[in-house]
Amino acid sequence: MITDEGATARSVVVRVAADVAAGDGDIVAEAARNAADSVPVVETGPTGIAGVEPLVLATVTGRTAFYPAPDRATVRELVDVMEAGDLPTADAAAVVGHEEGASSLPVPDDGALSVGRRAVLGPCGWVDPLAPGAHEFVAAEDDAGAAAELGLLGRGRGDAVADHPVTEAWDLARETDGDPVVVVNANEADHRPRADRTLLAGAPLTVLDGAAAVARYVGATDVVLHLNESDATLVQHVREAVARVDLPVDPRVVAGADEHRAGAPTAALEVLEGAERIEPRLQPPTPAEHGLYGRPTVVHTPRTVAQVRHALRAPAAFAPEATDPGTRLVTVTGDVAAPATVELGTDATLGTVREAVTVDGRFKLATVGGVFGGVTGDLDLPPGAPALDAAGLGTDGVVELLTEGTCVVAEAGERARFAAEANSGRCVPGREGTQQLAELLRDIYQGSFRSDDIRELARVMRRTSNCQTGAHAPRPVTTAMDEFEAEFRAHADGRCPSGICEENL
Repeated sequence: MITDEGATARSVVVRVAADVAAGDGDIVAEAARNAADSVPVVETGPTGIAGVEPLVLATVTGRTAFYPAPDRATVRELVDVMEAGDLPTADAAAVVGHEEGASSLPVPDDGALSVGRRAVLGPCGWVDPLAPGAHEFVAAEDDAGAAAELGLLGRGRGDAVADHPVTEAWDLARETDGDPVVVVNANEADHRPRADRTLLAGAPLTVLDGAAAVARYVGATDVVLHLNESDATLVQHVREAVARVDLPVDPRVVAGADEHRAGAPTAALEVLEGAERIEPRLQPPTPAEHGLYGRPTVVHTPRTVAQVRHALRAPAAFAPEATDPGTRLVTVTGDVAAPATVELGTDATLGTVREAVTVDGRFKLATVGGVFGGVTGDLDLPPGAPALDAAGLGTDGVVELLTEGTCVVAEAGERARFAAEANSGRCVPGREGTQQLAELLRDIYQGSFRSDDIRELARVMRRTSNCQTGAHAPRPVTTAMDEFEAEFRAHADGRCPSGICEENL
């Protein structure tokens, strides 16, 4: 990656957008650099739309041509045209006009990149993620107080105040005796959620900027970023970002265990403290009262602190009367050609995400909210937490589109088995309830569909579990039963309507 921090502000520049771990992005960038004498080439990180990457963005004087996944010969031809001072447009997927020096990816009129907004996602795929000079930082004297007044909610399962006002934790941390600390929790072992990873790969400096603003508000002088140890390339990328930026806080990057349970907010604190057993803490006290090494601790995801930064830079974009102010980042995955992470405003519907991907088959159902998300056939609802929660769906920013080749009973069973294996064992509903849930689903294949027992077990687990796994594990099962009870009964009668469970019947 080049070190010229002003390169992306030049009137002529080639950007190569790809995931930081994608070798194909490196190959395309190297081909462009080898062909260029005077045109700067910058690797910008992912756009969020995996299906168009590596994406070459050729910019000449306020116009950008988009070339998804070009071969080396095409790259050389593009650079040759730019060396002559012209914009290559032949065979471009799109050509977009924009202001010179734009700080956000210009949006084509159609295609996957046109879906939703690009506010928090704006720098991703456009700005050099490791060049502080290419970013517009929140003023050093500003803290997150203005964001607190907007009613911003925490985002993602790794956030200690997920779907609750962030000020609940901020004010408590400020008032509690001790030295506060901010933890940015991005440890996610599941492949489904990609929003936090996209932000850290494409705009790590904006995440650090938002975290620093929160730290100033609560009086913290250090920030800990908690990533997954299996993603070594991203860990190194974020460490390099930390090394390059000068902030009034001391950021530290820690690579934690590659386990689902390690991503839960209080379990993450156990990981950071070096505990041998990874399990969530009993609450109260909350992390804001007694968190990392007993210090008042604010635990947010990258999605949350990125929203904080956006609120400070563009407060007018946040409707104060909204029940979930700001935007929501949603990753659409499942039976799709390539996953995509898009940004939706409160005026959008969740079904908008389907426009960002190509579904491999005929749509049957969606699971909303990650591995323990809710099953639905209707995505015509807002993307905010209140609407999703009211619909019995998950709020972790994932929509899995599944096709007619999916057996809903097998899908529910797999998620129940995962819960039985991945829970921490700390509480009875998480330890025993998940086992019982998995057993009740296995019984269906033996001819026993005990619907009332499943629903009663789910009710008890939701109300009494200390951990997220125990509380949320029943959701895929009960919502699947709501939508597809006939398929559950068919399996108990020895028939799989999808035709893929015959060996188990």
